[in-house]
Amino acid sequence: MAYDWIINTPPTMTEVNINNPAQVLAYPLFEDLPPELQPVLLRDAAVLHVQAGEILFQEGADAVEYLYVLSGSVEVLRHTQEGQERVFSIFRGGQMLAETAMFMSHGRYPMEARSREDAVVLHLKRAGLQEAVRCWPELALRLLARLSDRVYRRVNEVEWYSDSTAAQRLADYLLRLPTDHAGTVHLPLTQRQLAAHLGVRPETLSRLLADWVAQGYLSGARRNWALCDTTFLQSLAQASRRQF
Repeated sequence: MAYDWIINTPPTMTEVNINNPAQVLAYPLFEDLPPELQPVLLRDAAVLHVQAGEILFQEGADAVEYLYVLSGSVEVLRHTQEGQERVFSIFRGGQMLAETAMFMSHGRYPMEARSREDAVVLHLKRAGLQEAVRCWPELALRLLARLSDRVYRRVNEVEWYSDSTAAQRLADYLLRLPTDHAGTVHLPLTQRQLAAHLGVRPETLSRLLADWVAQGYLSGARRNWALCDTTFLQSLAQASRRQF
């Protein structure tokens, strides 16, 4: 890991580039942040260069920093009781993670963060964020809105796991992935990780994929798949989706 430490006074907003910590001030959460609070937010921040597979913070560790991804990608995960990895989210350049953990009463990270590839990540301090919230109530309202949206998504996810079939979950997941010009999607997770994410056994996922290939709905292998029959997939996924 390599650190580039930042002085307390942030650079001007016109100097936006990958090595400029003030880039985070353009993030929607901090839009229109009063100028006097900008150095508070960036106080003692650091740019961290990490290699693929490095741990940025561990589940249960003291939650003293939150992260803004400048380049590359970071995954947030937990390990199941069976020792499998369940990846909850993947954060890419321009996205922020663990900011709500800065306000948890137990003061610990609820998940683990790990770089998926070589990445550049801005580490920001909990103390600065909490001070900015106390001084600027608008920031507190925005954080509440973000947290409320996440709670709502998780409630829907719990219902989705309870009421949908494995086939519906897989179809919904595949359709949400970006496709290239040929209609091919790339799985960001390994098949074992995807099985844990969907709440199914790895054997069930493998059997579903094999059956869909045999029936002509999909083609491909491992992490690259062509969606040959999106109508079939949409008919499955639609039954498990909420309207809002």
